[in-house]
Amino acid sequence: MRDIAIKLEGVWKIFGERAENAMAAVAEEGLTKSEVLARFGAVIGIADVSFDVRQGEIFCIMGLSGSGKSTLIRHINRLIEPTAGRVEVLGQDVMRLSEPELRAMRSEKIGMVFQHMALLPHRSVRDNVAYPLEIRGEPKGRRWEISQYVLSLVGLDGFEDRFPSELSGGMQQRVGLARALASDPEVLLMDEPFSALDPLIRRQLQDQFVTLSEQLHKTTLFITHDLDEAIRLGTRIAIMKDGRIVQIGTPEEIVTNPADDYVRDFVQDISKLKLVFAHTIMEPLQGDAVEKFAQSPRVSEDSDLDHLVDVAITTPHPLVITDAEGKDIGVVSKDRLLRGIQGGK
Repeated sequence: MRDIAIKLEGVWKIFGERAENAMAAVAEEGLTKSEVLARFGAVIGIADVSFDVRQGEIFCIMGLSGSGKSTLIRHINRLIEPTAGRVEVLGQDVMRLSEPELRAMRSEKIGMVFQHMALLPHRSVRDNVAYPLEIRGEPKGRRWEISQYVLSLVGLDGFEDRFPSELSGGMQQRVGLARALASDPEVLLMDEPFSALDPLIRRQLQDQFVTLSEQLHKTTLFITHDLDEAIRLGTRIAIMKDGRIVQIGTPEEIVTNPADDYVRDFVQDISKLKLVFAHTIMEPLQGDAVEKFAQSPRVSEDSDLDHLVDVAITTPHPLVITDAEGKDIGVVSKDRLLRGIQGGK
């Protein structure tokens, strides 16, 4: 398994003047969110959250407004102090860092991209991107060299001397991403960075971000309220409700095995064609049944439902599924394929 880049253990955040008392009562009495509010006038923002993010992974956290996802991401770089629990980033306990150590981690190891980029209006695109390097004390020549490189990565060659007011919303978001990449952080924290954009521009930036992630091998914690976006981007997805993690899994796991009715409502309208794979819906093939399917086409276990449909319409026979070595391991009948498309109804 890849090394762990981010680790949360039992993280709680309770807002209010009596947060510590509320936390003690939760631990001793198991109070609910409404009971904490009634007794202490305090609000539970994050409730006992634990998860790991592997190096190079895009880990999406999604949920409705008020679910706690934006509060959670701000614990990673300690913009918010937890009431209880432990946060580790790149093997360091964030809560034990001194102020200088924390500033160094924020400027060198962690980049953050917000929904509203807060670009400096009086600075050019190049100078906006170079600003974190300027704070770090990098010489001007080095700042401009890095700015030029990251602007080319996000497709903004030729716009270096423009000002933010001269750019479209999508271009401004690219500047924000370039600014986060300029310090070459190991971890990217992205809080709904594309949600304010038009659908077409949003999709283009999603595709570009996936390409950049594969190219640069960044570890990303990505916040969104859009399940389609989480599925398109996420290596794994965590779904939040009322400050708690309800389920963590791959897009396929979330869609095919929702943990409860809350998750099931989220995924009910999601197309399964690109998310569910042959190895999930196949029936294991018994050794003595191989000859029975001699005329069946062979399809890889990693083929998605969309590809299985394309093959199935060309033959009256069931599909035989093969492993990485080409060995027959399973079979998918037409009925089983249709059930897979329905999502197991």
